[in-house]
Amino acid sequence: MSRLQVVSGKGGTGKTTVAAALALALATEGKRTLLVEVEGRQGIAQLFETEALPYEERKIAVAPGGGEVFALAIDPELALLDYLQMFYKMGGAGRALKKLGAIDFATTIAPGLRDVLLTGKACEAVRRKDKRGRFVYDYVVMDAPPTGRITRFLNVNDEVAGLAKIGPIHNQAQAVMRVIKSPETEVHLVTLLEEMPVQETADGVGELRAARLPVGRVIVNMVRPAVLDEASVELAQSVPRTALAKTLSSAGLGGARRGGLAERLVDPLLEQAEEYAERYALERDQRAVLTDLGLPLHELPLLAEGMDLAGLYRLATELRKQGIS
Repeated sequence: MSRLQVVSGKGGTGKTTVAAALALALATEGKRTLLVEVEGRQGIAQLFETEALPYEERKIAVAPGGGEVFALAIDPELALLDYLQMFYKMGGAGRALKKLGAIDFATTIAPGLRDVLLTGKACEAVRRKDKRGRFVYDYVVMDAPPTGRITRFLNVNDEVAGLAKIGPIHNQAQAVMRVIKSPETEVHLVTLLEEMPVQETADGVGELRAARLPVGRVIVNMVRPAVLDEASVELAQSVPRTALAKTLSSAGLGGARRGGLAERLVDPLLEQAEEYAERYALERDQRAVLTDLGLPLHELPLLAEGMDLAGLYRLATELRKQGIS
């Protein structure tokens, strides 16, 4: 696995949940993972049932085997202050600018600058080493913006490097792109087995490939359990009403006489079978579209009891079973 794992997906597909589960899965057996949030929604804090994350790296979970998951919610304003201090030694001046509102103005009026700061901070964590020359984190997992803008988000430093031909900004942008466009990075897309998310995933893969950004895996989230196989679906669609009524009657659900319990159950059961058959066909077709993308495909189950911390660990275990660790 690459050291920078970028997770994107259409809104509503659960990309933050998948990013968190991936961070847990990668932190097994003593590994250290940093989970980075860039959209300011505090989704990671909610998933791990902890208080809102500050602009600092904080341990939020222990993975199986003693690994650790740290989290960081990147604040663009504070990241800009770091940037000014790192490259221009303007820490004090930067704080004065912040008091005047200039920092907030700069990050709001220039969204490209905001993306440069967010990607730059994540890539700095990827490259960072301790005093013994070892990487501080084995993996950095970024809960990135949605599929519709992931390519521009990741590619913004290429644009900046082209605009600033020399100097610290140019050098920083080039350093970030060396990480993002290298084997150190993989961009994973999260989807559901529904037409719109699958189409957006296919479009996103095409855009990432066109920009020569490293596409990783497709992760299908919230997959409902299969109740019937294809043969059973076909049988359910073709069974006569009278035969179904007799079968229900023989199972002890009342006599097959007209108006009896068995007959009253026939129409609701046939309606459910038809709905299931339609969903089964839709999901089969969407799987085929995703398979044609030629990427590793993983599926995570829909948790009927809802998502909580135990569910997050369950999804991490499922990812490990599928070879992500």
